[in-house]
Amino acid sequence: MKNGFVEVRLQQNFKIFKFLICVFGFLFLIFYFSKALMPELPEVETIKRELKNKICGRKIKDIEVRLRKIVNVTPQEFKKRLIGKQILDVKRRAKLLMIELSGDERLLIHLKLTGQLIYERPRGASLRGRQEIRDKKQEMRGKHTHVIFYFEKGKMLLYNDLRQFGYIKLLKRDEALRVIEKMKFGPEPLDKKFTLEIFKEGLFKKARQKIKPLLMDQSFLAGLGNVYASEVCFYAEVNPQRTGSSLKDGEIGKIYEGIKEILQEAIKYKGSSVDTYLDIYGRKGGYMPHLKVYGREGKKCLRCGVKIKVIKLGGRSTYFCPKCQE
Repeated sequence: MKNGFVEVRLQQNFKIFKFLICVFGFLFLIFYFSKALMPELPEVETIKRELKNKICGRKIKDIEVRLRKIVNVTPQEFKKRLIGKQILDVKRRAKLLMIELSGDERLLIHLKLTGQLIYERPRGASLRGRQEIRDKKQEMRGKHTHVIFYFEKGKMLLYNDLRQFGYIKLLKRDEALRVIEKMKFGPEPLDKKFTLEIFKEGLFKKARQKIKPLLMDQSFLAGLGNVYASEVCFYAEVNPQRTGSSLKDGEIGKIYEGIKEILQEAIKYKGSSVDTYLDIYGRKGGYMPHLKVYGREGKKCLRCGVKIKVIKLGGRSTYFCPKCQE
């Protein structure tokens, strides 16, 4: 009788223990995703431009799929459809990369939180005379390398992903376009078609939303994330908690101007390595020293000297100056 009672208590305690593990795991995921940063438009645009320069015109000699879930078809089909194909172009839509290949094939690549595309050359090759940040002997291949594309002369393109949230989808051209269309991305902020009038129209439709989360809404505007949305609000001297309906014409114009200016400047410096982002050569982005508010909690505002604050807005850390952005 006593043994049976002890056994029941042990089972109950084990269930409680499992429940607590689940709760703590869930809380950890919430904390992680509130802190984790996805490469934004400047980072993905940098990768796109570098890939165009390095892989366009090349033929795929072989492929190694090390982790099945990264691709949308079997490794066998992935290899069969791609080996021998020539890379024709590399494009970007929002934070998504599209590689166009001969035979009407398309690769849609989303890096998500920790994805990296690394272009490897034969060991000891130089970067046009520039010294590499990482040691030439240090190979970027490792346990987090999940797909490898092999080209001629020992060159290869690695897909690395620590958290394994990213993906590589092999699709036909029309399928790829349909997938992108279903994502319902907003306008490209650096496109000439994205005018101030179009920006105002979008704000009017979502006038009740707070401006900083709205800038991060991919259906409103494609490519901005937590880092650059915070920087744009600071540029415009607008409190990130303001709603679209509260903004004056001059403030709207300043936000629009900030979007263009900051994204172009960040691309010039090859993005920001706030988290795990690297360009295709394994180098960190150079825009970090130019960030005015993001990641500067407790430091003096570069404009007025008041300490930068951080709040949670839309579940994300939001940095701002309480004086400049009243």
